[in-house]
Amino acid sequence: ERSGAPPESCGGMSIGGALHSVMAMDERDQPLTGVITWADGRAVKQAQAVAAAESGRRLYQETGCPAHGMYPLYKIMWLRENRPEIFKKARRYVSAKEYIGFRLTGAWGVDYSLAAGSGLLNTTTLQWSDAALDQAGIRAGQLSPLAAPIAFLGRLRAEAAVPMGLPAGTSVVAGSADAVNSSIGAGAVTPAEATLMIGTSGALRVVAPRPVLDPRARSWCYAIDAAHWLVGGAINNGGMALSWLRDCLNQTHAGTALTFEDVLALAGRAPVGSGGLVCLPFLAGERSPNWNLNARAVFFGMSLGHEARHLARALLEGMAFRFKSLLAVLTEVGLDVRRIVASGGFTKSELWLQVMADALGRELSVPVWGETSALAAAFWPFLSMGGAASIGDIRKWVQLMRVRQPVPEHAAVYERIYPLYTELYRSLTGAFDEAARLQLELGL
Repeated sequence: ERSGAPPESCGGMSIGGALHSVMAMDERDQPLTGVITWADGRAVKQAQAVAAAESGRRLYQETGCPAHGMYPLYKIMWLRENRPEIFKKARRYVSAKEYIGFRLTGAWGVDYSLAAGSGLLNTTTLQWSDAALDQAGIRAGQLSPLAAPIAFLGRLRAEAAVPMGLPAGTSVVAGSADAVNSSIGAGAVTPAEATLMIGTSGALRVVAPRPVLDPRARSWCYAIDAAHWLVGGAINNGGMALSWLRDCLNQTHAGTALTFEDVLALAGRAPVGSGGLVCLPFLAGERSPNWNLNARAVFFGMSLGHEARHLARALLEGMAFRFKSLLAVLTEVGLDVRRIVASGGFTKSELWLQVMADALGRELSVPVWGETSALAAAFWPFLSMGGAASIGDIRKWVQLMRVRQPVPEHAAVYERIYPLYTELYRSLTGAFDEAARLQLELGL
């Protein structure tokens, strides 16, 4: 409405969807479960069992997905073992995006990236993986037909079109996952460029012209289309970690509640390196590069000289070190990342951007249009209609607002702290498992 564009001028649309969700549907296409999201940790045991077996290595080589409980493959295994009544009734398994697409068009279909993010797609052949299907105990017929992002999914039904303010019959194309859209919408479409996204969680991603796998299965590799793959890693603890600290601080006083911005301002009053306070920010477990859902948060090195401002900054720096670990993995597998484009809510904070640039030792560019995922979601139907020749043409839509350069003095401090950070993680691996068991016993 604000654009003033007439609805009938809409040439098409796509849906951007979060990766790694799954829901079971019955024979009448009614949900048997709610949407089980990436953050659901119920399938830890199933993933650990596969990771410990030779089949885990083979599955990674075929699907590009490390053995981790966030993937729908393992959540389906959990349903089979713990909710057999649902598993027996399930006619199909779909993502939240597929369900929305079905409600809009009446057609089932899934793009390659959403399929890859299920752990059930062969990332090289772009077909459902027989090995993964066998592991889950399901058939290919229980999954949606596969499609490229520009493939036609269906036409917008009248009952959906009216409240959306669009004409019934508007073309809907398959589109892609939000992670793919975030990178493409940022204009980072070559192997020398990465997208750093931090919202509730976070990710560091590269668009590559071929599948790129890590011998140690620390990164993932998701197909986009027949010529592009998304390679990278994700962390669980982005903005949600700062939200946790804000809520903790708000519980200690009866005054005006602190905002997200207040916590960032608090961090800005602490020195680079947080006075030697080191944070492992695993409040919600961890994904890349160690894929340990049992990882727990740690503030190490605290003394009487540390204050709340040091906690806030150490949390930011701990996230930055996680991304530094991911960048090292991408370098090891042969991706020479020279430029990073930032996206997500963290781009609103100059401090957060600077901490990331300093810790990674890379220039960070910020697009004018922060909603890069929405931009790429609009680009797919444009590309499908012939309005663009290739994914690379998205660059014409992307303008950069500002650039943050690493400050050498700050980078030197982080290089000094980073080895301690990695040693802390290594030494605490066994303790993480014991803490997770203890918390389970105590009902946390």
